[in-house]
Order: sequence, then C-alpha cells, then structure tokens
Amino acid sequence: MQIEIIATSVNDAKVAEENGSNRIELITGIAEGGLTPSFGLIKEVVNAVKIPVNVMIRPHSYSFCYSEEDMITMMEDIKVVREIGANGIVLGTLTRDHTIDVDALEKLLSVAGDLDVTFHRAFDEVVDQEAALKTLLQFPQINRVLTSGGQPNVTEATDVIKSLLQITENKPLHILAGSGLKTNNAAGFVKQTGVEEIHFGSGVRFEEQSLKPIDPNKVRTITKMFER
Repeated sequence: MQIEIIATSVNDAKVAEENGSNRIELITGIAEGGLTPSFGLIKEVVNAVKIPVNVMIRPHSYSFCYSEEDMITMMEDIKVVREIGANGIVLGTLTRDHTIDVDALEKLLSVAGDLDVTFHRAFDEVVDQEAALKTLLQFPQINRVLTSGGQPNVTEATDVIKSLLQITENKPLHILAGSGLKTNNAAGFVKQTGVEEIHFGSGVRFEEQSLKPIDPNKVRTITKMFER
C-alpha cells in the first residue's frame, strides 16, 4: 500500500516520514485545495526527508483553466522543482467545458522531464471520468490520478473508484484515492475497492482540521493497518 500525506511544512513532512508515510504531497494554501509552495519550502522539505516529495503546481485557486501567463508560471515552477531535486509534481488542467485540457497538459509535461507526475483532483470536475481517464492513459509521463470519484468524500464513490481501477488494471497509470479518508474508514474503503494508493489530508491532522498540524498517532495508526 502506498500512503501519501499532504505536508504544508518541514515539520509535517518529518512527522509523515517518521510515522510510515510512503510519499508526501507538498503544498501551501491547504484551505484552498493546495497551491504551489515556495521554493525555499520545497528545498528544505526535500533536504529533510528521504521519502519522495511531490510538489503541487497550481498558481491560483480560481479554476483549473489556465491563461498563457499562468502556463508560463507553471512551467517555470516545474523547472525549479526539477532543479531542487523533488521527486515529482502534482498538476491538472481543464477546459471550460470540463474536459482534460490536452494542449495545456502537453506543454507542462514538456518541461517535466522524468519527474513523477500526478494528475490532481481537477479530475473530479470533469464531466465524464471514464473518458477523462482514457485521455490521461495516452500520457506515459502521468503515473497516477488523485480522485475522490467525483464526490466530496471518496467513501461515497466506491463503485466509481472500482470502475476506474478496472480501466487502469495492468496499466502504468494508478488510481490514488483521497478526500475523506481517515483512521476509522481507510481499511474498510481499501477492502471494498482494492485500491493500492491512498491519500490523506485533514484526516491525519489534529481535530481533523486542515489548518492543524499532522497528528503522528493518526499517521502511525494508518500505516500499521497496511503493514505486511
């Protein structure tokens, strides 16, 4: 089981690693769904932990439709993330019709090199998730899709997650399930769906509040659930 945890600080990243997380999604602006963190924070986190650090590439929270200026910003951010030595990036691009913006995605991937790439929860705003997933399968650089199955809470979308898993079976693109997972429902959700990558945000923080620090006991409880 791959367990990814959102970090917004160096301490978050250390706590996640020390208590068994496999990967970090590094962001700022957690209350806005995640924005690109400062380059200083990226550098310090990459230097502080040994587990993979994937960095959010999202210049604003207005929408997932990006202007030419936004695209230039994102491409420059990706270049810096590569220079700093992070493991990967987390991004997503949509058209105004809520389909995958293939042109924008190609531009961003053109500067990503061999970075690990996650297509983030912009995926949950598409009009047809199965069609969108088939579009993303055409991009070998994309390693996974973070999704709640189009629902506010992924535990309400078990059938959708299972359908997405069927489409990606035996393919290099993985489904990373997230939004609403916590200590008391993660094991049941995994058993129901068979998903092999799970993502945690507020569910592993004190009082389950996104603006609180990570609770090491919650991370440890989750990682122990899936020890083999």
